Amino acid sequence: MGMFREKSIKRVVLYIHGKGGNAGEAKHYQPLFPDCDVIGVDYAAQTPWAAKAEFAKIFDAIAETYASVTIIANSIGAYFTMHALKDRPIERAYFISPVVDMEHLITDMMQWANVTEDELRDKKVIETAFGETLSWDYLCYVRQHPIVWKIPTRILYGGNDNLTSYETMTQFADGIGASLTVMENGEHWFHTQEQMRFLDNWIRG
Repeated sequence: MGMFREKSIKRVVLYIHGKGGNAGEAKHYQPLFPDCDVIGVDYAAQTPWAAKAEFAKIFDAIAETYASVTIIANSIGAYFTMHALKDRPIERAYFISPVVDMEHLITDMMQWANVTEDELRDKKVIETAFGETLSWDYLCYVRQHPIVWKIPTRILYGGNDNLTSYETMTQFADGIGASLTVMENGEHWFHTQEQMRFLDNWIRG
């Protein structure tokens, strides 16, 4: 008889944090998924190509023991997820304030920093006064690897999101067939008591 690991009938929720977040945030979601294990993904990747290798390895190690996988991903974590796990067997995804048009975001930051495309091409990397690093390689990668995402997805968006416009988010949601929920006074970072209550009700819904 061959040796093999039988899959559990249990389901798992993987939580993928945004910039400045951590895997411990996953604890918030456990009561919302009482029949699932909820696991926070701790990752080091800071680029989509690094995430592609790291996320795939993490996903495969966890998913082999579960019958189904659901993803909750936040901000840049959602962007990395869409690059890294687009071909993985994911039942559904919940994206909170996802970054969906990285090229637009980078060019916006270039404008804020008064950096031209020629300057960035020449210098390759430019530090900004607002704490973000502009990278020519990153911009090129984003342009060469558009998002292709076919997993059933629900998106939560804050009306006061300062990184992604409502028009951009709507266009993206329509393009991938995702449902879009807008909290009018929500921000990019859902963190106040009112915002988290809205988020919880959105997931339960």
